[in-house]
Amino acid sequence: MSTSDGYARPSAPIVNTSTTTTAPDVLLIEDNPGDVRLTKEAFRDASFDADLHVVTDGVEAMAFLHRDDEYESAPRPDIVLLDLNLPRKDGFEVLEAIRGDPALEQLPVVVLSSSEADEDVRRSYEEHVNAYLTKPRAPDEFVEMVRTLEEFWFDRVELPPSDGNRDRDRDQDRDGG
Repeated sequence: MSTSDGYARPSAPIVNTSTTTTAPDVLLIEDNPGDVRLTKEAFRDASFDADLHVVTDGVEAMAFLHRDDEYESAPRPDIVLLDLNLPRKDGFEVLEAIRGDPALEQLPVVVLSSSEADEDVRRSYEEHVNAYLTKPRAPDEFVEMVRTLEEFWFDRVELPPSDGNRDRDRDQDRDGG
């Protein structure tokens, strides 16, 4: 099936199922080394087979997403976990930049913040975040949150194809496949 942008869309969902052999790419945008460590441990303890990429500020996040400079060969993430309190470009600015970029606007973004402020939650959804999660305080709760993220985003949700999948689908259309 071809769409107005010229890309073929597969009829099957792009999800991490037993037929998908590659691990999903997860971009964690987090400046706190302790939270980065806790997230990595939670992914490991939850047995979430994902490629976790970490950047520590909003400017670096946008360089990763645009594949600029040192990130030229970076994968397009399947999902972004975004902290709000970041140096150089805060999480709201990153979210606004993602949603304002036609190449990134469909990218699933989950805010993962220690803030429970109603204003942060409201503003995140106004900027079209896909979900807002408050960082758990206990390591076992963090592991459970990662398991829930994996089950929901990669086992249940039908996601739009990533850039690599669009390229593959376009090539198959050209080849008659």
